[in-house]
Amino acid sequence: MQCAKHPNIETNLACGKCGKPICPKCLVQTPVGMRCSECANLKNLPTYQVSLVYYLRAAGAGIGIALVLGFVWFAINSILPFFLLRFLIAAGVGYATGEVISLSVNRKRSMGLVIVSSISATFAFAIANILGTPFWLGGLYSIILGALVLALTIFMAVNRLR
Repeated sequence: MQCAKHPNIETNLACGKCGKPICPKCLVQTPVGMRCSECANLKNLPTYQVSLVYYLRAAGAGIGIALVLGFVWFAINSILPFFLLRFLIAAGVGYATGEVISLSVNRKRSMGLVIVSSISATFAFAIANILGTPFWLGGLYSIILGALVLALTIFMAVNRLR
């Protein structure tokens, strides 16, 4: 017998529902046995089905939370300019950004939402730096510190949406 999708592969396997010959590359293991991809009727989980409306909601929530957290970040940095506090604030801003976006889309997951979250976290970081002293004006040490803070912010935001 030859596989229905790969005619150059010989097989003894057949779909448990329709009987079509399938090779090990084509088979889909289901709770009731091996099936071809058509009979298995594979669908994405609803958690991973994200429509344009959800992306718009995520973008709106991301812009809103980035504005709020950017101003809060600037205010805290101007009152308490401690070295380690920047990392703590960055982690908190990233976490809050990811959480708000996740809540706005009913906990759905997709690569697009990860991108929206990382852009929002970067936007919050940019607002805090534009209002305060920009990190790129402080020399190499400040640039490295700013890059690490930004990386931590994005990391925390992205981890909430994985």
